[in-house]
Amino acid sequence: MSAIPIKPPPVSIKVSDLTLRFPVYGADAKSLKKYLAQVAVGGRLGSSLAGATEVTALSGINFQLKAGDRLGLIGHNGSGKTTLLRALSGAYEPDEGQIEIFGRIAALLDLQLGLDPSATGLDNIRLRGRIAGLSSKEIDGRLEEIAAFTGLGPFLAMPMKTYSAGMQARLAFAVSTSVEADVLLMDEWISVGDADFQKIAHQRLLGLVERAGILVLASHDIELLKLYCNKVMRMEGGVASEIVPIRKIGELLAA
Repeated sequence: MSAIPIKPPPVSIKVSDLTLRFPVYGADAKSLKKYLAQVAVGGRLGSSLAGATEVTALSGINFQLKAGDRLGLIGHNGSGKTTLLRALSGAYEPDEGQIEIFGRIAALLDLQLGLDPSATGLDNIRLRGRIAGLSSKEIDGRLEEIAAFTGLGPFLAMPMKTYSAGMQARLAFAVSTSVEADVLLMDEWISVGDADFQKIAHQRLLGLVERAGILVLASHDIELLKLYCNKVMRMEGGVASEIVPIRKIGELLAA
């Protein structure tokens, strides 16, 4: 009798009492506190048990997302949006609380991460693919499609340090968006390359968003969030508001 295959749990995110702190070295606490007060954003300044200055970047955050949720994050620069996205991606370990994510994560936060200027374009595709969570077999299976999408042709056999900034961005975008994600994390909508490449890049990104079970998108573009998100949460000083339907985004902005 054959074993009944076990279905994986449905895609979901559960964040419970998430708190994240960063120690600050070589900075005068009074000056730093004055700066944080002036900009009116950022985390709260305090001291660790060892007496070191530290900033609480995220404080007591709680929320849950399920398949079909598209969450927009709003807030000023330094409010904690990007820090939250990085915590969800696994880049930061919580100091308190926990993050539970079921599903494969694709974090489109820093496209240049892991690229080696001395390596060829093809080698960088393999390298960036591994960082994105693809296996060697998966990368080999997608290598031809990724290479074709970049439009770089013979340049892929040359070191990336010979590329223009636009060529580097095209390569990084092509690899980063080749991952099929259950949970897609984005810090602003990505726009790279010239006008022609931006058109096909937009369609590729849109397809990735539509196939993802959950989207978390941080952006200052309110109209963009209204277009792609069905829920919204405001970050302010590392503290999160309640999640509300996207139609209530005006109330959050006015709060």
